[in-house]
Amino acid sequence: MPFPAGAAKSPGVEPTPRALTLADLAATERLAARLAALARPGDAILLEGSLGAGKSAFARAFLRAASGDPALEVPSPSFTLVQGYDLPSGPGETIEAQHFDLYRLSGPGEVAELGWHDARRGIVLVEWPDRLGPLRPAGALTIALAHGATEDERLATLTGWDDRLDRALAA
Repeated sequence: MPFPAGAAKSPGVEPTPRALTLADLAATERLAARLAALARPGDAILLEGSLGAGKSAFARAFLRAASGDPALEVPSPSFTLVQGYDLPSGPGETIEAQHFDLYRLSGPGEVAELGWHDARRGIVLVEWPDRLGPLRPAGALTIALAHGATEDERLATLTGWDDRLDRALAA
């Protein structure tokens, strides 16, 4: 499934991209669940791809897995721009996650107005991260999604989180 296997990286070394073929929505959901299990406060997951490439489907599966609720309502934030979720992090504790859809924004000035800096204390999932400009977090996990050979197939390229990606992709 993934290639190359990618060894641990030294600081300042470019992350190793991993290319995956996701045969269908269920494969996308499994990947999202594996990554959700490794996410922690301060993480940013940046979702790139054209319209209909599967960014919202990935975010929905990630949030459902992270919440432990497969029926969690996860509407697309296309019109609200950001949706917040409280995710369990231990007995009586939660981590805040924010799902941003920046498609309608013109740039980083508008992102800051959405509470970006406060949201970074938790986990952020960002569709259309090109709008972040200089606010794009270092150390983020970038997932570029593209249409595959069939209607349901997606091609995913994951970059970042080298230390954690090896564990997620081995599962």
